[in-house]
Amino acid sequence: MRKKFDFVVLGADGIQGRIVSRDLLESGYRVLLCGKAKKEAGRIKHMFGNYKKVAFAQVDVRDVDHLTKVLKKSRADLVINCVDDDYNLEVLGACIDAKKDNIDLGTIIERTQKQLELDGELKKRGMISITGCGSVPGIGNVMVNYAVQKLDRVETIELGYSWTSNIKKFVVPFSIGTITEEFMEPAVVLENGKFKYKKPLKTIRIASHKTIGKQKEFMVRHPETYTLYHYFKDKGLKNVRFYAGFPLHSFDRIMAIIELGMGNLIEIDFNGGAKIKPIDFLTEVLKDLETPEGYKEKENIWVRIEGTRGRRKKKILMECLAPTLEGWESAGCNIDTGFPASIIAQMIKKGVIHRRGSFAPEAIVPPRPFFAELGKKGMTVLENGIIINHVKTE
Repeated sequence: MRKKFDFVVLGADGIQGRIVSRDLLESGYRVLLCGKAKKEAGRIKHMFGNYKKVAFAQVDVRDVDHLTKVLKKSRADLVINCVDDDYNLEVLGACIDAKKDNIDLGTIIERTQKQLELDGELKKRGMISITGCGSVPGIGNVMVNYAVQKLDRVETIELGYSWTSNIKKFVVPFSIGTITEEFMEPAVVLENGKFKYKKPLKTIRIASHKTIGKQKEFMVRHPETYTLYHYFKDKGLKNVRFYAGFPLHSFDRIMAIIELGMGNLIEIDFNGGAKIKPIDFLTEVLKDLETPEGYKEKENIWVRIEGTRGRRKKKILMECLAPTLEGWESAGCNIDTGFPASIIAQMIKKGVIHRRGSFAPEAIVPPRPFFAELGKKGMTVLENGIIINHVKTE
């Protein structure tokens, strides 16, 4: 590992890690790809072994000392953390010790808050960390910032995602562990300036979104509830709610997983005393689940904002439409999480994002350049139904 890498990707064998890794390699960067165990490292080599500017390492992020050594040895500019969000703080700590900039795909509110509290330390060290660089959190946060700047006061922000597929068959979502937790764990919402808890499945409503149609959606816990209030409370923000929408065939399968106990986070004895969490076992099994031939997904990441400009009330609807792209069929609409992480990492590398500290995307990612890059990746951004990220082609 003598050569200098542009990026290190942790969790490169996962759904998002694969998207980020491939996009960076096809953009010509030198990338160190890391997997947790021998099996994962082997899977990564099989997928990316034909690329020239690539190397591989077996890294368990729970071993912070080893992780720190690998990051230092990589001489990389930035670490992209696509590992399970339970370890975001450990990874950030290793990045600080190794003096490496860092981005991740987001985590729960409690860990997000601790990450943002490191802002002062990161500023002193001349480093940057951005948490939540995917779809939601990620694209949604940047769309909120874009819209908020057009208003003098902001009262209510609702945001979320809704998706569907042409073949009504269960395909593994972004992270089965994260998804099952969102179904089960209380949703944190901001109501009249106070944080409250809601049972997700008690908040189901019918909503319609462009390209998706009518679907059930419900409130889930998401870090945006905290970060949006953190950054925009001075604009008068009183209400924040996050909604998740699933097609019926996926919703039913996830409910079955939960009802059968496979979403459980508590360790059980297995095969003569081995300890295993059912959700970890399920995650490994689903990694080998093949996508049906001809399967395509589409997703709508949406934001609704109510506020005032001058004395007039204003409503702004932002949407990002993500299709299944040719050549990326196996990724489905997960491109809207993997691509933004790659885009933001490259924006830091190129100096487009240059402020130092610890941030969520709404505080630091410039909307217009970011939307333009999404457009190049086949994702459309709309403001009140009008496309705002057309990309000129020669």
